[in-house]
Amino acid sequence: MKKIILPMLFFVSLVSCKKENPKTEDGNMTADSASVSENSNAPAALKMMTPQETSAFLGKNNDTLYVTNFFATWCGPCVKEIPHFKNKIQELNGKPVKITFISLDNKEDWNTKVPQFVDEQGIRSNTVLLDGQALGGDFFAGNFKQWDGSAIPFTYMRKGDKTDETLGMMTEDVLNSKINSFLK
Repeated sequence: MKKIILPMLFFVSLVSCKKENPKTEDGNMTADSASVSENSNAPAALKMMTPQETSAFLGKNNDTLYVTNFFATWCGPCVKEIPHFKNKIQELNGKPVKITFISLDNKEDWNTKVPQFVDEQGIRSNTVLLDGQALGGDFFAGNFKQWDGSAIPFTYMRKGDKTDETLGMMTEDVLNSKINSFLK
């Protein structure tokens, strides 16, 4: 008896919850404000970069300080240091400093976990996607002195010809010290 009643209740609830849009005098359907999607509020799609584009970005040589943090949503130390970078983004707003997060998450997470994570962290506009599986030894040797890609988080800073590399999580004091050394 329960096998019949439960599916019937489920079916009745689905049918009764179906919302019909009212028709106008000419027979056209009208939409209420709840059924109209607001695309203007939709978050911007995350930018995807190739290894070549990433190398070009890392090699920018001008008077702007580029702070690039390689992370993944599943990396505990990466998640723990993100608030320190967010504080610096706010503090240095309007100054020649660009802080970028490069997600090395698996491609199958690019449309699910990564957007949700960056929205929760409030870093969507500072985050790009990079397929970590597409990175070979030549990418690391061509861009970094010490990082071989075997561990994250990794932070790369560049202003002009001066660079700094930090493998592992940074405290807020260490991050502040490193950034301040470039801004003097």
